[in-house]
Amino acid sequence: MIYLDYAATAPLDPNALKAMLPFLRTDSGFANPASAHGPGVQARNAVEAARAQVAALIGAEPNEIVWTSGATESNNLALKGAIEFRGLRSAHIVSARTEHKSVLDSCRHLETVGVRVTLLKPDADGLVSPEQVLEALRPDTTLVSLMWVNNEIGAVQEVQRLAPLLRERGVLFHVDAVQGVGKLPLDLRSTPIDLLSVSAHKLYGPKGIGALYVRRKPRARLAPQMHGGGHEWGMRSGTLPTHQAVGMGVACEVAAARLRVDAERLGGLRELMWQCLQVLPRIHRNGPAESGNTRRAPHVLNVSFEGVEGESLRAALPQLAVSSGSACSSATQEPSYVLRALGRDDELANASLRFSFGRGTTAEHVELAAQMVIRQVQRLRELSPLWTA
Repeated sequence: MIYLDYAATAPLDPNALKAMLPFLRTDSGFANPASAHGPGVQARNAVEAARAQVAALIGAEPNEIVWTSGATESNNLALKGAIEFRGLRSAHIVSARTEHKSVLDSCRHLETVGVRVTLLKPDADGLVSPEQVLEALRPDTTLVSLMWVNNEIGAVQEVQRLAPLLRERGVLFHVDAVQGVGKLPLDLRSTPIDLLSVSAHKLYGPKGIGALYVRRKPRARLAPQMHGGGHEWGMRSGTLPTHQAVGMGVACEVAAARLRVDAERLGGLRELMWQCLQVLPRIHRNGPAESGNTRRAPHVLNVSFEGVEGESLRAALPQLAVSSGSACSSATQEPSYVLRALGRDDELANASLRFSFGRGTTAEHVELAAQMVIRQVQRLRELSPLWTA
């Protein structure tokens, strides 16, 4: 099996696993980090060390990191929390049609309680310009939520350029940075983003934990969505999973050390895959046309294949772990809403594959995977009465 689905989840980094194990044993580290006794203090110290490691990766302060169960919760807390803190009436949100489902569904929920939402249509490359966002602002706009790196096509939005423009206008800026953190450089000390979502398992940490960056100066204030003991500065109650926090912290530290090397190598593998696939006629690269890593994430390549049925193509590749889009949308069996927003018709959107690369991917893996895809696309086209070369 060749695994090319790192955008869905990455394997646990060995260093993260090693760091987690002591906090799963009964002889040490298992205590509740909210407890005041010695074992509890030991667990809390580990959690706080991990919080500092997450903060260091994105140029934040440790007390700006709120632990969550993952990016879906982070996105919900950011959107609902920001709007509810300011009152639900007379609020307006600007986002994009290609956002993650956890953002889009949070927006739909907020609409049911009176919030007005504007979803911007991206261009054919999947990009939303800062000027497009600014044109959509209204006097009552409270929040802009924009994904840094699209999880299906790898389009990189200009969040660094947009952030100061929104700060000047007094509008909160939330960024879903799940596919960007650990793969592209970002320093929140110089980029005035207010809220930023991170997920551990996308950067070789454990599943079940993530974080929401909440800026302290100027302070971004949120209404909690989980009520209980007032943990995490009152923004997110619940007993913290020490081992998962420790694993995420180490994964972030490793990602920071490897960021530039990984980005260059993965970008090369992405271009190698595209080069190999081009022996097939009438295929379409979904996302920005630029060949570098400025507007394209280094680890994602999305390709549509004319003349094949999407489900048949995926079924014909049992030795290749790829996806047709976001893992969070796979249960619907519908063509990608992201690709449809780019102007792809349902047939072409359905006949697409997302290849995503990671530390375990080699050039040999890419070449073998490309050969598998080429062979099956050619076979399915020969069987189709509608295909004409």
